[in-house]
Amino acid sequence: MLDAAVGLFGTRGYEATSLDQVAEASGVRKQTVLYHYRDKEGLLAAVIDRSAADLAAALERGLARPGPGGWGRIEAVVRATFRLAASRPALLGLVREVSRLGGPAAARLTAALEPLVHRATAFLDAEMVAGRLRTQDPRLVLLAAYSTVIGAATEVEVLRALGYPPTARSVALRRTELLSFLHQALC
Repeated sequence: MLDAAVGLFGTRGYEATSLDQVAEASGVRKQTVLYHYRDKEGLLAAVIDRSAADLAAALERGLARPGPGGWGRIEAVVRATFRLAASRPALLGLVREVSRLGGPAAARLTAALEPLVHRATAFLDAEMVAGRLRTQDPRLVLLAAYSTVIGAATEVEVLRALGYPPTARSVALRRTELLSFLHQALC
Protein backbone atom coordinates (compact mmCIF):
# COMPACT_ATOMS: atom_id res chain seq x y z
CA MET A 1 0.00 0.00 0.00
CA LEU A 2 2.79 2.43 0.84
CA ASP A 3 4.51 1.80 -2.50
CA ALA A 4 1.25 2.43 -4.34
CA ALA A 5 0.61 5.60 -2.33
CA VAL A 6 4.14 6.92 -2.98
CA GLY A 7 3.66 6.25 -6.69
CA LEU A 8 0.30 7.96 -6.87
CA PHE A 9 1.02 10.88 -4.53
CA GLY A 10 4.42 11.44 -6.16
CA THR A 11 3.14 11.43 -9.74
CA ARG A 12 -0.51 12.54 -9.62
CA GLY A 13 -0.42 14.57 -6.42
CA TYR A 14 -1.90 14.00 -2.99
CA GLU A 15 -5.11 15.94 -3.55
CA ALA A 16 -5.74 14.29 -6.93
CA THR A 17 -5.41 10.77 -5.47
CA SER A 18 -8.25 9.02 -3.68
CA LEU A 19 -8.07 6.14 -1.23
CA ASP A 20 -10.00 4.11 -3.79
CA GLN A 21 -7.15 4.63 -6.26
CA VAL A 22 -4.56 3.64 -3.66
CA ALA A 23 -6.54 0.50 -2.86
CA GLU A 24 -6.91 -0.40 -6.54
CA ALA A 25 -3.19 0.13 -7.19
CA SER A 26 -2.41 -2.01 -4.12
CA GLY A 27 -4.74 -4.80 -5.19
CA VAL A 28 -6.84 -4.50 -2.03
CA ARG A 29 -10.17 -3.03 -1.02
CA LYS A 30 -10.49 0.47 0.39
CA GLN A 31 -11.52 -1.03 3.72
CA THR A 32 -8.13 -2.74 3.93
CA VAL A 33 -6.38 0.58 3.49
CA LEU A 34 -8.57 2.09 6.21
CA TYR A 35 -7.85 -0.87 8.50
CA HIS A 36 -4.13 0.00 8.41
CA TYR A 37 -4.44 3.81 8.19
CA ARG A 38 -7.24 5.72 9.89
CA ASP A 39 -7.71 8.03 6.89
CA LYS A 40 -5.91 9.55 3.92
CA GLU A 41 -3.90 11.86 6.21
CA GLY A 42 -2.74 8.84 8.24
CA LEU A 43 -1.64 7.13 5.03
CA LEU A 44 0.23 10.29 3.98
CA ALA A 45 2.00 10.40 7.36
CA ALA A 46 3.17 6.80 6.93
CA VAL A 47 4.26 7.52 3.36
CA ILE A 48 6.25 10.57 4.50
CA ASP A 49 7.98 8.61 7.27
CA ARG A 50 8.96 5.77 4.96
CA SER A 51 9.98 8.07 2.11
CA ALA A 52 12.15 10.24 4.37
CA ALA A 53 13.88 7.10 5.64
CA ASP A 54 14.38 5.84 2.06
CA LEU A 55 15.75 9.20 0.93
CA ALA A 56 18.12 9.43 3.90
CA ALA A 57 19.32 5.86 3.28
CA ALA A 58 20.00 6.59 -0.41
CA LEU A 59 21.98 9.70 0.45
CA GLU A 60 23.90 7.82 3.15
CA ARG A 61 24.82 5.15 0.58
CA GLY A 62 26.11 7.94 -1.65
CA LEU A 63 28.16 9.37 1.19
CA ALA A 64 29.63 5.96 2.01
CA ARG A 65 31.53 6.08 -1.32
CA PRO A 66 32.87 9.64 -1.46
CA GLY A 67 35.62 10.71 -3.77
CA PRO A 68 38.65 12.67 -2.60
CA GLY A 69 38.10 15.81 -0.56
CA GLY A 70 34.93 17.69 0.27
CA TRP A 71 33.89 18.05 -3.35
CA GLY A 72 33.84 14.25 -3.63
CA ARG A 73 31.14 14.03 -0.98
CA ILE A 74 29.03 16.68 -2.72
CA GLU A 75 29.41 14.84 -6.02
CA ALA A 76 28.49 11.54 -4.34
CA VAL A 77 25.26 13.02 -2.95
CA VAL A 78 24.29 14.51 -6.33
CA ARG A 79 24.97 11.20 -8.07
CA ALA A 80 22.96 9.32 -5.40
CA THR A 81 20.04 11.70 -5.91
CA PHE A 82 20.09 11.21 -9.67
CA ARG A 83 20.25 7.42 -9.19
CA LEU A 84 17.24 7.69 -6.93
CA ALA A 85 15.43 9.84 -9.50
CA ALA A 86 16.09 7.19 -12.15
CA SER A 87 15.12 4.21 -10.02
CA ARG A 88 12.28 5.77 -7.98
CA PRO A 89 11.12 9.01 -9.61
CA ALA A 90 7.88 9.03 -7.61
CA LEU A 91 9.85 9.25 -4.35
CA LEU A 92 11.42 12.57 -5.32
CA GLY A 93 8.08 13.64 -6.78
CA LEU A 94 6.56 12.94 -3.38
CA VAL A 95 9.16 15.13 -1.66
CA ARG A 96 8.28 17.94 -4.07
CA GLU A 97 4.53 17.32 -3.53
CA VAL A 98 4.78 17.32 0.27
CA SER A 99 6.76 20.56 0.15
CA ARG A 100 4.01 22.06 -2.00
CA LEU A 101 1.31 20.89 0.42
CA GLY A 102 2.88 22.70 3.36
CA GLY A 103 1.25 22.42 6.77
CA PRO A 104 1.57 19.29 8.89
CA ALA A 105 2.79 17.14 5.99
CA ALA A 106 5.71 19.45 5.18
CA ALA A 107 6.51 19.85 8.87
CA ARG A 108 6.64 16.06 9.26
CA LEU A 109 9.00 15.70 6.28
CA THR A 110 11.17 18.57 7.54
CA ALA A 111 11.42 17.00 10.99
CA ALA A 112 12.33 13.62 9.53
CA LEU A 113 15.07 15.09 7.34
CA GLU A 114 16.35 17.63 9.90
CA PRO A 115 19.29 15.46 11.08
CA LEU A 116 20.45 15.10 7.49
CA VAL A 117 20.10 18.85 6.89
CA HIS A 118 22.10 19.64 10.05
CA ARG A 119 24.81 17.19 9.01
CA ALA A 120 25.00 18.66 5.49
CA THR A 121 25.08 22.22 6.79
CA ALA A 122 27.86 21.37 9.27
CA PHE A 123 29.83 19.64 6.52
CA LEU A 124 29.53 22.63 4.15
CA ASP A 125 30.47 25.04 6.92
CA ALA A 126 33.55 22.98 7.85
CA GLU A 127 34.63 22.78 4.20
CA MET A 128 34.23 26.55 3.86
CA VAL A 129 36.18 27.26 7.06
CA ALA A 130 38.94 24.90 5.84
CA GLY A 131 39.09 26.82 2.55
CA ARG A 132 38.07 23.88 0.36
CA LEU A 133 34.79 25.57 -0.66
CA ARG A 134 33.98 29.23 -1.24
CA THR A 135 32.65 30.95 1.86
CA GLN A 136 28.90 31.39 1.55
CA ASP A 137 25.82 30.80 3.68
CA PRO A 138 25.85 26.96 3.93
CA ARG A 139 22.06 26.72 4.40
CA LEU A 140 21.49 28.83 1.27
CA VAL A 141 23.99 26.67 -0.66
CA LEU A 142 22.10 23.58 0.53
CA LEU A 143 18.75 25.08 -0.52
CA ALA A 144 20.06 26.09 -3.94
CA ALA A 145 21.67 22.68 -4.51
CA TYR A 146 18.51 20.87 -3.38
CA SER A 147 16.27 22.95 -5.64
CA THR A 148 18.60 22.58 -8.61
CA VAL A 149 19.13 18.84 -8.22
CA ILE A 150 15.46 18.04 -7.55
CA GLY A 151 14.36 20.21 -10.48
CA ALA A 152 16.92 18.77 -12.87
CA ALA A 153 16.14 15.24 -11.75
CA THR A 154 12.33 15.33 -11.58
CA GLU A 155 10.74 18.12 -13.63
CA VAL A 156 10.22 16.03 -16.76
CA GLU A 157 7.70 18.31 -18.47
CA VAL A 158 9.72 21.46 -17.81
CA LEU A 159 12.84 19.73 -19.07
CA ARG A 160 11.00 18.52 -22.16
CA ALA A 161 9.79 22.09 -22.85
CA LEU A 162 13.43 23.23 -22.62
CA GLY A 163 14.44 20.61 -25.20
CA TYR A 164 15.78 17.90 -22.89
CA PRO A 165 14.26 14.54 -23.86
CA PRO A 166 13.50 12.16 -20.96
CA THR A 167 16.21 9.64 -21.87
CA ALA A 168 19.00 8.05 -19.83
CA ARG A 169 21.56 9.89 -21.94
CA SER A 170 19.84 13.23 -21.32
CA VAL A 171 19.72 12.55 -17.56
CA ALA A 172 23.44 11.70 -17.53
CA LEU A 173 24.22 14.88 -19.47
CA ARG A 174 22.13 17.01 -17.06
CA ARG A 175 23.89 15.40 -14.10
CA THR A 176 27.33 16.12 -15.60
CA GLU A 177 26.41 19.73 -16.41
CA LEU A 178 24.87 20.24 -12.98
CA LEU A 179 27.98 18.87 -11.26
CA SER A 180 30.12 21.25 -13.33
CA PHE A 181 27.85 24.16 -12.39
CA LEU A 182 27.99 23.28 -8.68
CA HIS A 183 31.75 22.78 -8.80
CA GLN A 184 32.28 26.20 -10.39
CA ALA A 185 29.95 27.83 -7.85
CA LEU A 186 31.44 26.16 -4.78
CA CYS A 187 35.13 25.55 -5.47
